[in-house]
Amino acid sequence: MTHVVAEPCFGCKYTDCVVVCPVECFYEGESMLYIHPEECIDCEACVPECPVEAIFHEDNLPEEWKDYTKLNADLAPQCPVITEKKEPLAGKE
Repeated sequence: MTHVVAEPCFGCKYTDCVVVCPVECFYEGESMLYIHPEECIDCEACVPECPVEAIFHEDNLPEEWKDYTKLNADLAPQCPVITEKKEPLAGKE
C-alpha cells in the first residue's frame, strides 16, 4: 500500500510534505508532486503537513481521484526527487 498525491496539489505544489518524509519518496512534476509507490513506507508523516489536504492513503482516496494512484506510479519515476521545501507555484499562497 502507498499514499497518493491527488488533485488538490495540482497547480499549487506546496512542499511542506517533502521535508518530513523519512524515505524521500516525493518527486516533483511541473504542476504537482508525486509519491513513488514502491518507496513510500506508509508512515503518514506527510499527511498532516499538506496545507491543501492532497495526500491520501490509496485505500482512502476519494472515488473521483482514483486515477491519481496510477498517475503517481507512472510519473514519479520520470521526475526528479524533491527533499527540500520550495515556494509554492504562483497564485497559491
